[in-house]
Amino acid sequence: MIGSVDSLPAAINTAPDSDLVRQLPHAFTGMHHNGVMRIGILTSGGDAPGLNAVIRGAVLTGSQTGSAEFVGFRQGWKGVVEADIVPLGRHEVKGISKQGGTIIGTSRTNPFEGAGGVDRVNEVMKDNGIDALMAIGGEGTLAAAKRLTDAGVRIVGVPKTVDNDLSATDYTFGFDTAVGIATEAMDRLRTTGDAHGRCMVAEVMGRHVGWIALHSGMASGAHVILIPEHKTSAAQIFDWVSSAYDRGRAPLVVVAEGFALDTMTDIHSERGLDAFGRPRLGGIGEMLAPMIEEATGIETRATTLGHIQRGGTPSAFDRVLATRLGMASLQSALDGKWGQMVALRGTDIVTVPFADALGTLKTVPENRYNEARVLFG
Repeated sequence: MIGSVDSLPAAINTAPDSDLVRQLPHAFTGMHHNGVMRIGILTSGGDAPGLNAVIRGAVLTGSQTGSAEFVGFRQGWKGVVEADIVPLGRHEVKGISKQGGTIIGTSRTNPFEGAGGVDRVNEVMKDNGIDALMAIGGEGTLAAAKRLTDAGVRIVGVPKTVDNDLSATDYTFGFDTAVGIATEAMDRLRTTGDAHGRCMVAEVMGRHVGWIALHSGMASGAHVILIPEHKTSAAQIFDWVSSAYDRGRAPLVVVAEGFALDTMTDIHSERGLDAFGRPRLGGIGEMLAPMIEEATGIETRATTLGHIQRGGTPSAFDRVLATRLGMASLQSALDGKWGQMVALRGTDIVTVPFADALGTLKTVPENRYNEARVLFG
């Protein structure tokens, strides 16, 4: 769905004689444990299909080359602060690349709150003989990682978000899977909508960007796609819905959770704030459905796909991308590239500073939305 077929075979060769593996055992000089770097892995923030493939890629490569050994921190930064550590060896990672979720758990814990902080993180690492951390997460996780790195903690990062909103990487693992799941759900909504002549509103994830809505909406042939980057009037939405209905179609409206009408001063949020102070979004689809029904006279139903988009088996694309990112992140640690994360540029894996990944969200550009908009109504 994303990337090209040509990009897939360029991905993974975990055999000991591959180019990547030949490069691995140098660089880092601060190792102990018989010259083997000991790395603690954590997965933090919202889960995403492909997290386990990252863990497996890193652990197997370290094991194959004898360059690194790994432990996992349970429940993200919470496990770091509480020193909740589990072993991560070949046995623990066997067969996990096809599993959704994360075998070491995750949370939205802020490592600077409560008993946390730089001194506590350093203390836990020292007590457990851990040379470096591999933080796998999205904006909140990487912001915390940057703050710790600025204070001298050795951290490398792996970007993770189903929203695809990190500006320093072309795609994040989990996005392709989320789009596939959303597309399948919309295909199903269209058949029940057709049966009843109803308008179906599907709300998808994405926080403040519309990538999931754009891709799944285009893939499923939606008649309206509403994204946060483009405020739209209620009248325009009603017009598109009526136009599709008048052509004998059961209108499908795809709306991103962060979308706002042009009359709204804020995004629709009913669920309070997360640990990083960000609003928990959701509910805009349920708000729009009765408005559409009242204005057009077309029976309208809303479905919020929610966490269904995050769960289950990752797509082949996401498994390959996540494995490559795990392998490359280990290389970053061995090279001592602290405060940097691995990223996808084209079909290549590169490293970029945490600062480049933060600050500006990767939003849907106007030309991409206009491309889809031609098909509305």
